Amino acid sequence: MKEIPFSTVLSALEDTSRVFPSRYLGQFSDLSPANLDAVMRVWPRLPQTRKHLLLKRMVEMFDEDILLSFDSLAARLLDDPDAQVRIYALQLLMETNDPRLLPRLMQIAGSDPEPASRAQAAMVLGQFVEMGELEEMSAEHLQRVTDCLLSAAQDPDGQTARAALESLGFSSRAEVPPLIEAAFRHRDPRWQAAALTAIGRSADARWQEQVLEALLSEDQQVRLAAVRAAGELQLKPARQPLLNMIEEEEDDEVLKAIIWSLSLIGGEDVREYLQTLMDDTDDEELLDFLEDALMNLDFTEDVETFNLLAYDEEEPVLRKKKSRGTE
Repeated sequence: MKEIPFSTVLSALEDTSRVFPSRYLGQFSDLSPANLDAVMRVWPRLPQTRKHLLLKRMVEMFDEDILLSFDSLAARLLDDPDAQVRIYALQLLMETNDPRLLPRLMQIAGSDPEPASRAQAAMVLGQFVEMGELEEMSAEHLQRVTDCLLSAAQDPDGQTARAALESLGFSSRAEVPPLIEAAFRHRDPRWQAAALTAIGRSADARWQEQVLEALLSEDQQVRLAAVRAAGELQLKPARQPLLNMIEEEEDDEVLKAIIWSLSLIGGEDVREYLQTLMDDTDDEELLDFLEDALMNLDFTEDVETFNLLAYDEEEPVLRKKKSRGTE
């Protein structure tokens, strides 16, 4: 494929009489410093609607293509005066692991005038909590990030507070379980769903009863979060309830979450159920999803087999480091 000169991309960006060509969007991935500076020189001259549309399309591409990275551009746009631009930039940073961004991300989470920006920043910070708990980031950085999120969990804006709670699910801090408990008891299903999302990230089986209870919820978002948490925690007691839910569930998103969680849990009858679903559907998208789930089930079963073969009664059992209160 012929390489597109970046000057051509910039010219198209500035030509507001025409829609920016979709084929050029990938050129903003992994920008060189020189090309990034060129974009930032052009950026202030662009109409707001063009900026928003461009970034919206980048976010859509980013969600679909794991090879794309718009981190360098997004990092520069965190200081944009337009709140919607900042929000899109944060969405493009949902997989970043660059600790140099932490001061700005924490500043946005704690004091950005736009609540949606604070909420999105709190979501981004969750991956840094996970990195810290896995000792892939310094303890000092982890301390500052969790302190920031604990403050954000008290934000008067509910969306921000719930996003902070979800990110704190990765944390082993003693302050987190009471926050999860309080959210789970909340009458608002949005808080219950946030609690379940945090539970799914906790790697802590203490929440098993809450997850099993929530699988029966009539609220779609609570049920969805419970299904995902059951899979993430690999709760064996959730297997049969999830299998029972397959035939009754009418929401496509929840159904796919059930299938994926079963592929994470594995065990008796799971492969048979998933194979039956494949035989009974003509939906190409669902067929592709089921194929992925069966491949993931293969991985789950391989890991379980390896663990059984590796176990020797005469040797001490090796356990993962207890970073989140697991047994």
